[in-house]
Amino acid sequence: MSSDQPIAFTPQRIAGLELKNRVIKAATFEGMSPGGKPSERLLRFHRSMAEGGVAMTTVAYCTTEADGRISADMMYLHEGIAPELERLTAAVHDAGAWVSGQMAHCGNFSRNRKLQRLQRPLGPSRQISMIGIPSGMPIAGAMSIADIDHLVDTYREAARFMKRVGFDAIELHFGHGYALSQFISPKTNRRSDEYGGSLDNRMRLSRRCLEAVREAVGEDFPILGKMSMTDGVKGGVTWDEGVEVARILDRAGIDALITSAGTSSFNPMLMFHGPSIVHGMIATEKNPITRLGLKLVGSKLFRDYPYRELYLLDRARRVREAVQCKVVYIGGCSTLESMERVLAEGFDFIQMGRPLIKDPAFVRNAMADASYVNGCTHCNLCVGLIDDPDGIRCTLEDDHTTAITAATQ
Repeated sequence: MSSDQPIAFTPQRIAGLELKNRVIKAATFEGMSPGGKPSERLLRFHRSMAEGGVAMTTVAYCTTEADGRISADMMYLHEGIAPELERLTAAVHDAGAWVSGQMAHCGNFSRNRKLQRLQRPLGPSRQISMIGIPSGMPIAGAMSIADIDHLVDTYREAARFMKRVGFDAIELHFGHGYALSQFISPKTNRRSDEYGGSLDNRMRLSRRCLEAVREAVGEDFPILGKMSMTDGVKGGVTWDEGVEVARILDRAGIDALITSAGTSSFNPMLMFHGPSIVHGMIATEKNPITRLGLKLVGSKLFRDYPYRELYLLDRARRVREAVQCKVVYIGGCSTLESMERVLAEGFDFIQMGRPLIKDPAFVRNAMADASYVNGCTHCNLCVGLIDDPDGIRCTLEDDHTTAITAATQ
């Protein structure tokens, strides 16, 4: 290896796994599991990332049980999809990369009417569910202690399953307004028992799930955690409290933290920046009630955060300084220059989403040409395609862009 090799293309370890470079494909829900079954398109999507040079790709939103899905077109981890996942992980390995699975649960953030165990979605506290209203599920219930214990068990069993079907790492989702995040946030957690009140209590479920997953996969198997450094909403997790969340997860034994921000339920644009994702969502939404709601309240829900490179770096530095585990930067890192800056500051890896959707061969192209320009405009039109029949993709050369653009007019 030459002495002038960019840091981005040098190897680094997470627990017992060595990654050939510092670039990890971020979990961006693919919309490629119709009826909850991983499709051939999902396999090709992740194989293309591996062929393009990333060290590890992340299969998004692998939920721990059927009732953990936001919609019925999300996969949950069970034996019925083992053959498809085994083929997917083998295809990624054959193309030269590792594969991680993002383990998540929707909690009360659900519009899935095909519930199996529950009568209604459950979270830390009883509340109105805005996402559930168009599906006839306006009220989400509160988990009992038995429900919480069951949820922890689903994480343990899902982790065993993921390791068995060939995943090389697990990404636990502690952020973005999903189940564990709902317990962490004082905005959604109004409990008065041992799972509510103080931050230590609100983190109890997250610690238990991490412990259960560790028990299932062993000490050398990498466990990453995606966190929201802030909820970005009044009454939620603040930037200062986010640093404490990171410290607690670090002490609990997480191998790496991914420093994201925002919530899907209250402030999704904080994680994206750039043009509002609402226009693409309106164009692809099939439910007329939901589409009308997006038109009426979209401007309030989807706030304005102009795009700039490395828009979360200043905040992520505080986490990097506070923890001993590996730290993965995410947030507007789309050039080799930005990658090198982040890594020179002591971050261990970079997760990329939109630039790799634009060009899965980003890493290979940047290795061949340091002046390579990716071409992603951060228009966010890809984000609105998660419910599209063809799944998520770059729209810059897609006829679908015409329909989305029309929604902005």
